[in-house]
Parts: sequence; structure tokens; C-alpha cells
Amino acid sequence: MNIILLDPHCALKDGSYTLTERQQAHVSKVIKVQRGDKLRVGVLNGNMGEGIYEPASDGKPAYIHSLQLSSPPPTPLPMVLVMALPRPNMLKRTLQNIATMGVKELYLIHSAKVEKSYWQSPVLQTESIQQFLLEGLEQAKDTMMPKWSLIPRFRPFVEDQLPDILKGKIGLLAHPYLAKRCPVDIQKPCVLALGPEGGWNEFEVSKWHEAGMESVHLGDRILKVETVVPVLLSRLYPA
Repeated sequence: MNIILLDPHCALKDGSYTLTERQQAHVSKVIKVQRGDKLRVGVLNGNMGEGIYEPASDGKPAYIHSLQLSSPPPTPLPMVLVMALPRPNMLKRTLQNIATMGVKELYLIHSAKVEKSYWQSPVLQTESIQQFLLEGLEQAKDTMMPKWSLIPRFRPFVEDQLPDILKGKIGLLAHPYLAKRCPVDIQKPCVLALGPEGGWNEFEVSKWHEAGMESVHLGDRILKVETVVPVLLSRLYPA
């Protein structure tokens, strides 16, 4: 946790913010701050800066006061990420990577090789997804929560929604077969579509191509989703 993200719902009338139990445990047991210490903080979906820590006392929760928030969050990646829903135990790490690297628009989509049982996982509860993304923001010192959508039907998304999403952007389909090598430092907004571990099937690839997406690959090695996300994002938009 490289920044304490303050939830606007935890704001007090005097401009201070109470800490959650998780944040309190971190600052007291990991950072080991004392009353009056300055902490690096940011308001969720707002600016970043510093605030002064006040520990819990007399039944009241710990809080941050005297905030100085003058720094904007990091510049987001100009990317829309469309990703076939990964296995639940891989989704947490993948979402953290996505938020850490600056993606701000995400679609988790069904694919023929995505197990239907994945859609019933408690990991897909709104609170869980938001928490995983929040942990990625905390790692990156970012405050802007990504917008995300669950897309349980492939074809209506590609045929009806994708054309509008693609306007003014490059469309790249991560697919290792009959593809060109993935470009580097593209300098333009893009839509990037990542398949499941078994890859997109022929019908899905044809629908992506019909919509205006172009297949790209990273070479002979087939990477796991949690690995390919940071590899592709850092290749397309190097720091």
C-alpha cells in the first residue's frame, strides 16, 4: 500500500476522513505511524497529497485530517481492455495488475472456452472486484477507479457495442495465430482484446476481425493472462 485512498463516504464535516479497518491495520502494524505523522493520501477519484494521522481513541475510529491535496493522479493509459473472464483464482491478480498499470475502462467478457461456472464465482461480486482494483491503485499511487462491466454474452457485445467503443481507436486482438507481431509504443488510443487460456475460437476471431480488430502476437511463447496483461500494456505504452 503506497498510498492511503480515502473514501468520500468516510468524509467528516470538518474535512477529515475516517480510516477503514483494513487501512487502520496497515498504518498501525505495517507503517507503524504515530499520532501527528504525515501520510501519503489521496481521495478516491480525486487528488493526492498528504494528511496527518490521528489514531483511534474513546471509541472513535482513526482518521486523517489537515489534508493537502494538490497533486493530480497519474495519467491513465489511453486503452480500453476487453478480456475473456479468467479463472477466479487468477482474476484477483489480473485485476490488480490492470489497475496498477493505469487501465481505466475494462470489459470482462464471455468466450466459448470460458467455463460457465466462472460467472457464478463470488469473486465477481461488485465488492470483490472493487477491492481488487483498489489494491492495484494503492500499489501504483493512483486514485482513479477503473470503470468495468461484466459481459456474459459475446456476440451482442462484439456486434452492437464494440463498433462505438472502437471509434477513433486502434483495435488489437491478442491471438497467436495468423497474426502480426505486436507493435511497440503505438502513441494512439486502442482497444485491446485478450482471450481465455485456451484462446479465441475461429468464430470469435472472425467476429473480432469483422468489427475492425487486427490480430497480434508476442512470439512463440504462450503466456498466462496475469503475465500477458503487464507484458502487452508495457509494450504498447512504455513508460
